[in-house]
Amino acid sequence: MAKEKTEQKEVSQEYWAYVKRQFKKNKRALYSAYFVGFMAFIAIFADFLANEKPIVCKFQGKTYFPIIKSYGVSFGVTRWADELKNLNWKDAKYDWVVRPLIPYSPTTMDLFNAQYTSPTEEQDIPSLRWKHWLGTEKLGRDILSCLIHGTRIAFTVGIFSMLIASFLGITLGALAGYFGDNRMKISWASMIMLMIGIIIGWFEAFSARSYALSDGFEASSFKGFLQFFFSIIIFVSIVFLSLMIGKLLKLIPFLRKQISVPLDIIVQRLIEVLLSIPRMFLLIALVAVVKPSINMVTLIIGFTYWTEIARFIRAELLRIRSLEYVEAAEALGFSSWRILFKHAIPNALSPVLITIAFGIASAVLVEATLSFLGVGVPAEMLTWGKLLSEARTAPSAWWLAIFPGFAIFITVTLFNLIGEGLTDALDPRQKK
Repeated sequence: MAKEKTEQKEVSQEYWAYVKRQFKKNKRALYSAYFVGFMAFIAIFADFLANEKPIVCKFQGKTYFPIIKSYGVSFGVTRWADELKNLNWKDAKYDWVVRPLIPYSPTTMDLFNAQYTSPTEEQDIPSLRWKHWLGTEKLGRDILSCLIHGTRIAFTVGIFSMLIASFLGITLGALAGYFGDNRMKISWASMIMLMIGIIIGWFEAFSARSYALSDGFEASSFKGFLQFFFSIIIFVSIVFLSLMIGKLLKLIPFLRKQISVPLDIIVQRLIEVLLSIPRMFLLIALVAVVKPSINMVTLIIGFTYWTEIARFIRAELLRIRSLEYVEAAEALGFSSWRILFKHAIPNALSPVLITIAFGIASAVLVEATLSFLGVGVPAEMLTWGKLLSEARTAPSAWWLAIFPGFAIFITVTLFNLIGEGLTDALDPRQKK
């Protein structure tokens, strides 16, 4: 009996089990996924891999965890002790200390090895422990440390921007594909209050809180996204309250009349408007009018890259809404919203996963392009694109072009290979 269960498990024909097996057959995509996982590890633990602050140290008889402490300080939940506020972490006299593998942060300036120190030439360092393995840039900042922390920036922009784009694309595309132009009925009361709620909600959540959002993102990513989350809650709450008031207004006979909302036309026209504007020009224009911040770059990319996802899921929903199980659910009296979110959307996500994989690669490349052009990113932040831009002014500093360029090439290629692997795995015609 146990043997039969094992065999049944091995030949499981469940869809996602089949996708997993097909994906594993594509060795390039599988190894790319493993390497992306390794890069994600570097991105998450960048502060513990390259930092001028020690991982743990004993200073003046007390044990400190400076890197962990710095997280609490950036979140605003703790403060530095007086003896640590202006401490030179590199030259301080510790009782004992455990440093990261690379003892430099991206902002650490080694003035003894400034002016483009090559990784192959002799460096002015006290010991091999302090060597700049990939050289330095003009101000003496370590290139390897910048690449490690640049991995975090690239993954943050790529993943979080596509999360935003996925939410918008899936929501708008699903509504357009499932309801079309005449399947969503709404009363005049609800329509009027919905429009009023959207206008008031946008003003109260984003316009009136613009300074709070700006100050939050300036303080730290955590505070910025926390303020953005509060704005989303305010917006949703106001829209929901408006819809509740709309239900009360249905007591008026004229406002009770039902009308069809042409969701499909609205979403398609919105997509066409965004696609009619060259995307890079649109991004540069939007980034140029806001304060330079990698978080704002992430938000702008997310709010402009949802169109492809919306088009794919709309096409899938047009097909799925006429299938037997959707008709059966409608015959059983299930609400349209339950059918959409519980049955239709989960079965339409296959092509979206492919689009997201390619979208992450595109977002990483866009961030590097904006950094290269010097827009959207703070001047003191060294990203892969910023290093490439600096290489233009110093053609002899070959390491400024080779290493960041290779990092961008590898990252974009890996996500593209994963996208190709998903394309094959999610295609039933590839089944053997």
